[in-house]
Amino acid sequence: MLDGMAFGWLTVFLDFPADAFGPGMAFWREVTGCRLSPPRGAAGEFATLLPPSGDAYLRVQRVLDGGGCHLDLHVDTASEPLAEAADRAVALGARVRRRDGDARGDRLIIADSPGGFTFCLVEWHGESVVPAPLVIDGGGSSRVDTLCLDVPPAEFERECSFWAELTGWEPRPAAVPGFRYLRRPTGMPARLLFQRLDSAAPGQRVRAHLDLGCTDAAREVSRHVGLGARAAGTFPHWTVLADPAGLAYCLVTRAPDTMRSTPAES
Repeated sequence: MLDGMAFGWLTVFLDFPADAFGPGMAFWREVTGCRLSPPRGAAGEFATLLPPSGDAYLRVQRVLDGGGCHLDLHVDTASEPLAEAADRAVALGARVRRRDGDARGDRLIIADSPGGFTFCLVEWHGESVVPAPLVIDGGGSSRVDTLCLDVPPAEFERECSFWAELTGWEPRPAAVPGFRYLRRPTGMPARLLFQRLDSAAPGQRVRAHLDLGCTDAAREVSRHVGLGARAAGTFPHWTVLADPAGLAYCLVTRAPDTMRSTPAES
């Protein structure tokens, strides 16, 4: 492992515009088998998807415009205060956009990666138990287990290096050409995967999508479509879908990752 920050957990946010917040939230609650927490925020713009077991790592947010995914990295502030974590991120090429806190110091720092992907630094509160995969009626299982960053080709090497140095997790080539991942510590609820796009428009920022590992792809695609998704493309090992809010994601044919070392990553 490289020398990086002390992250105890990570959370993936699904960001929906106001007119798609309800349908998007309801869809992801159903496909993940989660309960929804009471809303939070000044305007009820945040909620957590609560798994049947383990600690939550998926949240939804209503945003003013756009939509997509962003990442929260939970910093072990006993080892490194958020302000110092932000300074290290900036030294690696990040740009801090906003700091929220109180008399005790920073409680939330919003930043962009060198390629423009939004992430937040927040305090770790001891989350450590990865939720089990959802067992699908009739057979099979699935779980959101990957956040895939979609990187313009000119930004790929710099973006991969930034995240490897920030986290201290070793970068490795994936089995499929054009992809790379970070070998993260045991107990992280989702891994970080990087996809080199074939092309990109001038000024295009890094975006991200979710991947779900699933053991019965045909059954899972049918289930998702029945809940309101739209199939957008089929490839040898994965299917691209769009949720009711239009956010793209992938169902990947493999056992859902429980964040322990697997043969594919060894």
